[in-house]
Amino acid sequence: MEIENQQIMAKIMNFCHELENEFDQIAKERKEKLSQLSNYISTKIEEGQTPKIVVICTHNSRRSHIGQIWLATGAEYFQIPEIQTFSGGTEATAFNIRAVRAFQRIGFDISAKEETENPIYQISWKEEMKAYQAFSKKYEEAPNPKENFAAIMVCSEADAGCPFVLGCDFRLSLPYDDPKGYDGTKLEAEKYDERVKQIGREMLYVLSNVSKLKQ
Repeated sequence: MEIENQQIMAKIMNFCHELENEFDQIAKERKEKLSQLSNYISTKIEEGQTPKIVVICTHNSRRSHIGQIWLATGAEYFQIPEIQTFSGGTEATAFNIRAVRAFQRIGFDISAKEETENPIYQISWKEEMKAYQAFSKKYEEAPNPKENFAAIMVCSEADAGCPFVLGCDFRLSLPYDDPKGYDGTKLEAEKYDERVKQIGREMLYVLSNVSKLKQ
């Protein structure tokens, strides 16, 4: 089911179509986990609540930002505006520039508001939108919600290091391989692109299910 959303930038729209056509690449056991998140989001919407999702990894530098941005973009793609997405870590560092560049390569408009050790990045995936902001923070820090949110653990270290996430009403362990291991190698860009694509494919799968459940 390819969506036509004229507001999303054409290059990103085409990339979303590509991801949607690759849902069959997601393993059955992953789909079962992803469907749990779909059901959580759908239930919140049915109850008249705004689903809030915090994607968590250790440093809030790569995988958690990738998940957060794809959930927000996917909600726009499938026209599910009721979702709020966030990310955080067990510690704060910075949104890694290699992950930023991977998003830029597929058409996202991303720029740093100011050059600091932990820049606030302004992100756009459609024309004339209010820029979506991303920066590194601990998962319990503002602007992240304090209660009634889903905690999506995208690295095994954060999952083990946070046996209890205060305030969440749903928790899902959904680890991804860290592209950090390829930093400074010839495979760096390829591996970051691969991880952005994998996480994007799975987050769009989650929201595709939500879209179907709403019909």
